Amino acid sequence: MRRLLLTALAALSLVGPVAADEPVHVWPMVQASLFGTRPIATAGPELVLVVPARAEDAAVVPITVLTRPRPGMAAPRKLHLFIDRNPSPVAAIFEFGDAAGSVEIDTRVRVEDNSPVRVVAEYDDGTLTMATKFIEASGGCSAPGSKRAADAATLGRMRWQMPDSIRPDIPNTVTLLIRHPNTSGLAMDQSSRLYEPPQFVRTVRVTWRDRLVMSANVDFSISENPAFRFTFLPDGEGTLNAEVIDSAELKFESSVAVAGEAKP
Repeated sequence: MRRLLLTALAALSLVGPVAADEPVHVWPMVQASLFGTRPIATAGPELVLVVPARAEDAAVVPITVLTRPRPGMAAPRKLHLFIDRNPSPVAAIFEFGDAAGSVEIDTRVRVEDNSPVRVVAEYDDGTLTMATKFIEASGGCSAPGSKRAADAATLGRMRWQMPDSIRPDIPNTVTLLIRHPNTSGLAMDQSSRLYEPPQFVRTVRVTWRDRLVMSANVDFSISENPAFRFTFLPDGEGTLNAEVIDSAELKFESSVAVAGEAKP
C-alpha cells in the first residue's frame, strides 16, 4: 500500500509549481498510478459521499462515506479518498474486514484549496466506482496546529466512543480518537518563523478478536487529532484493538473490552 502511495506522489512531482489560481489536473495521474487502466464508473446511490460545499474551517472538514449495496450486491472492501488540490492528493485508503458491520467511514480532513473530493469504492472483483463532490476551502494543510495536540506526554493516546449497549445482530458504531498533531511540514511557526517538521499518523488498524474491522493508510490530509468513525459486528464478548503507527515509526496501541451478547 505504501508503495502505491509513493508511486502516486512521484508522478505528481512531475507537475511542478503552479499559480494559486491555475487549475491542476492531477487526477488522471493519480488514477493511472493507483488503478492503471481499470475503468472507474460513476457511482449510483450505492456510494454516498458527504462533504460540505464550503469549509467552515479548512483544517477540520468533516467527511462521511456510506455504502448502500443493492439487494444481491456485495459491499466494497476498500474506499480510496482523494483531495485533488492537496499537496498529497491521496488522503486515505480504507480497507474493511469480515468483522466490519458495514462499509462506512467518517473522519475529518484538511483541504488546502478549492478542490474536487473523490471517493473510489473497490470491490472484490476489481470493479471500481466513484463519487465526487466539490468543496471551497483555503489553507487547511498549511494552517498551524495547536500546541496541545503536539504535547509529547499525550502523543498517541487513544480514546474510544462506544454505544451504551452492544448488539450482536446489527452494526455497532464506534469512534476512535487519536491524540496526534498530524503536522504536515507546511505550517510556519509564527514565533520562530520556522516550519515544523512533518509527523503524522500513517497507518491505523482495528481488529476484533484478531479479525480485521478496519485499516487505514493515511497522511497529513487527515486533521490533527485524527478521528475515525466506523462500525463493527460483534459475536459475543471480546476486545477491540487499535494499532497506530506514525511517520516517525512510533507505535501506539489501545484496546477496549466489549461485553457483547452472542447471536441467538
